[in-house]
Amino acid sequence: MNTDSTVPSDLVLLQKEADLASWLAARAPVAIGFSGGVDSAYLAVAARLHLGTDGVLAIIGRSASYPEAQWAAARTVARSFDVPVLELDTAELDDPRYAANPSNRCYYCKTELWSRLVPIARARGFSTVADGTNADDLSDWRPGAQAAREHGVASPLAELGFTKQDIRDASRRLGLPTWQQPSSPCLSSRLPYGTEVTRARLEQIERAEEALRALGIAGDLRVRYHEDLARVELGADELPRWLEPRRFDVLRDALVKTGFERVALDLRGFRSGSLNVLHGVGA
Repeated sequence: MNTDSTVPSDLVLLQKEADLASWLAARAPVAIGFSGGVDSAYLAVAARLHLGTDGVLAIIGRSASYPEAQWAAARTVARSFDVPVLELDTAELDDPRYAANPSNRCYYCKTELWSRLVPIARARGFSTVADGTNADDLSDWRPGAQAAREHGVASPLAELGFTKQDIRDASRRLGLPTWQQPSSPCLSSRLPYGTEVTRARLEQIERAEEALRALGIAGDLRVRYHEDLARVELGADELPRWLEPRRFDVLRDALVKTGFERVALDLRGFRSGSLNVLHGVGA
């Protein structure tokens, strides 16, 4: 693939899309770990368009760490683009290594996911299993990637050099509603490492973020759990207006109703991977 900086970016993306079509055709049929996020939604729809309904299966792993809103979004995308879907339950919270919430928590989560998903996919005739990891992810702390490698899961978007922006641009052209959807990692990522992951805490975080969305807050949003304190990260477009005292009172009251006693707005705003920064964890 020609990635010369003199080539217009739209032509570079078109070449990446052509490379993805070739990759999928050479490895069909393809099963995809499908969360409904920006990356896996694009990969699933691209596979459906190039391989047909018999050539792709999008598999959703559902658990307490998977937000209900994201599950609904995943199902909507699948219905709208005629992507075959299979749902299975995962039980990472039953693994004490995961529940202890170490810095490599994602490794245990993905081990649980792929150990269930891969055998089911292959039993149904899907020899290729892929995830939505993109090229930008390779520079971040992603212990889950090791679990994917151990189970033979491919990452075509990363392999072919798709950045997050590439995927958003390609998704927009396909009419995918996820093209401008904020990134939404699992709910456990809102807990500081070493704070036990429990179903009750995940449910509280989910209620809190839903309450803020109900206030009309758009874009990137995280409610970071610190026992009785909710530390709220908002995108640059939203943060200034919620710093106004009367608006902040509304925000605080909404989170107090979900069980937090104290609420703080992080003045640094939303930062993807801020949990890793806080604990000095890097790629």
